[in-house]
Amino acid sequence: MPVKPSPQRPPSGVVLIDSDVLVWMTRGHVGAVQRLAQLLPWQLSAVTYIELAQGCRSKTELSQIKKGLAMSQAHILPVTPSITDRAMALIDGHALSNGLQLGDALIAATALEHGLTLLTGNKKHFAKLPGLTLEVFKP
Repeated sequence: MPVKPSPQRPPSGVVLIDSDVLVWMTRGHVGAVQRLAQLLPWQLSAVTYIELAQGCRSKTELSQIKKGLAMSQAHILPVTPSITDRAMALIDGHALSNGLQLGDALIAATALEHGLTLLTGNKKHFAKLPGLTLEVFKP
Protein backbone atom coordinates (compact mmCIF):
# COMPACT_ATOMS: atom_id res chain seq x y z
CA MET A 1 0.00 0.00 0.00
CA PRO A 2 1.79 3.14 -1.18
CA VAL A 3 1.61 6.32 0.84
CA LYS A 4 0.74 9.30 -1.32
CA PRO A 5 0.84 12.98 -0.49
CA SER A 6 -2.58 14.51 -0.04
CA PRO A 7 -3.44 17.24 -2.54
CA GLN A 8 -6.03 18.68 -0.14
CA ARG A 9 -5.38 21.71 1.99
CA PRO A 10 -6.10 20.93 5.67
CA PRO A 11 -8.84 22.89 7.44
CA SER A 12 -7.74 25.75 9.66
CA GLY A 13 -7.16 24.95 13.33
CA VAL A 14 -5.68 21.57 12.49
CA VAL A 15 -2.36 20.44 13.97
CA LEU A 16 0.70 19.28 12.03
CA ILE A 17 2.29 16.34 13.86
CA ASP A 18 6.08 16.20 14.19
CA SER A 19 7.95 12.90 13.92
CA ASP A 20 9.00 12.75 17.56
CA VAL A 21 5.42 12.61 18.83
CA LEU A 22 4.67 9.70 16.50
CA VAL A 23 7.80 7.91 17.72
CA TRP A 24 6.63 8.35 21.33
CA MET A 25 3.30 6.81 20.33
CA THR A 26 4.98 3.81 18.71
CA ARG A 27 6.87 3.28 21.97
CA GLY A 28 3.55 3.08 23.81
CA HIS A 29 3.65 6.47 25.56
CA VAL A 30 0.11 6.91 26.93
CA GLY A 31 0.14 10.71 26.64
CA ALA A 32 1.17 10.55 22.98
CA VAL A 33 -1.48 7.93 22.21
CA GLN A 34 -4.19 10.02 23.90
CA ARG A 35 -3.21 13.31 22.23
CA LEU A 36 -2.91 11.78 18.77
CA ALA A 37 -6.31 10.10 19.15
CA GLN A 38 -7.79 13.60 19.44
CA LEU A 39 -6.28 14.71 16.13
CA LEU A 40 -7.86 12.35 13.60
CA PRO A 41 -7.35 12.61 10.71
CA TRP A 42 -3.65 13.26 11.13
CA GLN A 43 -1.76 15.90 9.18
CA LEU A 44 1.91 15.16 8.45
CA SER A 45 4.59 16.75 6.36
CA ALA A 46 6.03 14.47 3.68
CA VAL A 47 9.31 15.00 5.55
CA THR A 48 7.79 13.45 8.69
CA TYR A 49 6.74 10.38 6.71
CA ILE A 50 10.25 10.11 5.26
CA GLU A 51 11.81 10.40 8.72
CA LEU A 52 9.52 7.65 10.04
CA ALA A 53 10.20 5.37 7.07
CA GLN A 54 13.92 6.00 7.30
CA GLY A 55 13.90 4.94 10.95
CA CYS A 56 12.38 1.54 10.19
CA ARG A 57 14.64 -1.45 10.71
CA SER A 58 12.66 -3.88 8.53
CA LYS A 59 9.96 -4.14 5.89
CA THR A 60 7.62 -5.32 8.65
CA GLU A 61 8.14 -2.08 10.61
CA LEU A 62 7.60 -0.02 7.45
CA SER A 63 4.40 -1.94 6.76
CA GLN A 64 3.22 -1.28 10.33
CA ILE A 65 3.92 2.46 9.92
CA LYS A 66 1.93 2.54 6.67
CA LYS A 67 -0.99 0.64 8.23
CA GLY A 68 -1.02 2.96 11.22
CA LEU A 69 -1.05 6.02 8.97
CA ALA A 70 -3.89 4.56 6.91
CA MET A 71 -5.91 3.77 10.06
CA SER A 72 -5.37 7.34 11.24
CA GLN A 73 -6.52 8.69 7.88
CA ALA A 74 -3.22 10.56 7.64
CA HIS A 75 -2.96 13.36 5.12
CA ILE A 76 0.62 13.73 4.00
CA LEU A 77 1.28 17.30 2.90
CA PRO A 78 3.79 17.47 0.05
CA VAL A 79 6.78 19.75 -0.13
CA THR A 80 5.72 22.43 -2.60
CA PRO A 81 7.74 25.22 -4.21
CA SER A 82 6.36 27.73 -1.68
CA ILE A 83 7.27 25.42 1.24
CA THR A 84 10.75 25.11 -0.25
CA ASP A 85 11.05 28.90 -0.44
CA ARG A 86 9.95 29.27 3.20
CA ALA A 87 12.36 26.54 4.33
CA MET A 88 15.23 28.25 2.49
CA ALA A 89 14.41 31.54 4.23
CA LEU A 90 14.27 29.77 7.60
CA ILE A 91 17.66 28.15 6.96
CA ASP A 92 19.12 31.52 5.91
CA GLY A 93 17.87 33.12 9.11
CA HIS A 94 18.33 30.32 11.63
CA ALA A 95 20.84 27.64 10.58
CA LEU A 96 23.89 29.52 11.78
CA SER A 97 22.36 31.20 14.84
CA ASN A 98 20.10 28.39 16.09
CA GLY A 99 21.37 25.24 14.33
CA LEU A 100 18.17 24.74 12.31
CA GLN A 101 18.45 21.55 10.24
CA LEU A 102 16.93 20.68 6.85
CA GLY A 103 14.14 18.38 8.07
CA ASP A 104 12.98 20.76 10.77
CA ALA A 105 13.06 23.70 8.35
CA LEU A 106 10.84 21.84 5.90
CA ILE A 107 8.42 20.71 8.63
CA ALA A 108 8.21 24.25 10.06
CA ALA A 109 7.72 25.68 6.57
CA THR A 110 4.89 23.21 5.98
CA ALA A 111 3.16 24.31 9.19
CA LEU A 112 3.64 27.98 8.29
CA GLU A 113 2.44 27.53 4.71
CA HIS A 114 -0.76 25.80 5.83
CA GLY A 115 -1.35 27.95 8.92
CA LEU A 116 -1.07 24.94 11.21
CA THR A 117 0.10 24.62 14.81
CA LEU A 118 3.07 22.26 15.06
CA LEU A 119 2.77 19.52 17.69
CA THR A 120 6.31 18.66 18.73
CA GLY A 121 8.35 17.53 21.69
CA ASN A 122 11.34 19.41 20.29
CA LYS A 123 10.55 22.95 21.41
CA LYS A 124 14.24 23.87 21.20
CA HIS A 125 14.30 23.08 17.46
CA PHE A 126 11.38 25.37 16.63
CA ALA A 127 10.90 27.98 19.37
CA LYS A 128 12.81 30.80 17.69
CA LEU A 129 11.09 30.55 14.31
CA PRO A 130 8.96 33.64 13.71
CA GLY A 131 5.25 33.11 13.10
CA LEU A 132 5.31 29.41 13.97
CA THR A 133 2.73 28.35 16.55
CA LEU A 134 3.79 25.41 18.70
CA GLU A 135 1.97 22.92 20.87
CA VAL A 136 4.73 21.38 22.96
CA PHE A 137 4.31 17.70 23.79
CA LYS A 138 6.00 16.77 27.04
CA PRO A 139 6.75 13.04 27.24
